Amino acid sequence: MRNKSRFLAQGAMIAALYVGLTHLQNVLIPNSASFAIQFRASEALCVLALFTPAAIPGLTVGCALVNLTFAGALPLDVPVGGLATLLAVSGMYSLRKVKIKGYPLFAMLLPALSNAFLVGWELSVYIGGGFWLNALYVAVGELAVMLTLGTALYYALRSRGLADRIFR
Repeated sequence: MRNKSRFLAQGAMIAALYVGLTHLQNVLIPNSASFAIQFRASEALCVLALFTPAAIPGLTVGCALVNLTFAGALPLDVPVGGLATLLAVSGMYSLRKVKIKGYPLFAMLLPALSNAFLVGWELSVYIGGGFWLNALYVAVGELAVMLTLGTALYYALRSRGLADRIFR
């Protein structure tokens, strides 16, 4: 029972962090966390899937809640964004032990890949511009976040066993 409670609490905290960070970013820097070219800093939290399976439902629900509560969201943002996040973080959790020189490169690329295809498709449906161009824009934003903020968060959590103490 304790493990279930811990799992639910961790997932809820991760979802709340994702929602809070994304909305805060939209207030401080309008439109930087939405549209085709975006730098959603909260996406760096995908790294948490490398440390705990609770990040999978936490980030999926967090993304869906942001898309549900954001006034500028497109009609398919909730299911498509949620699915893209679910696929990305599930894959990251599965690949958490695959590393190149101690770095989980393949896992770090998954958010860019899943969002590029799914969100790129969604943007093509609603705003046009061609699928590949939209997919490229989404992938660039995701890669920028994951390879900068995501990498910094990964190493910060790994240092001195911080992730082990937080997510045990």
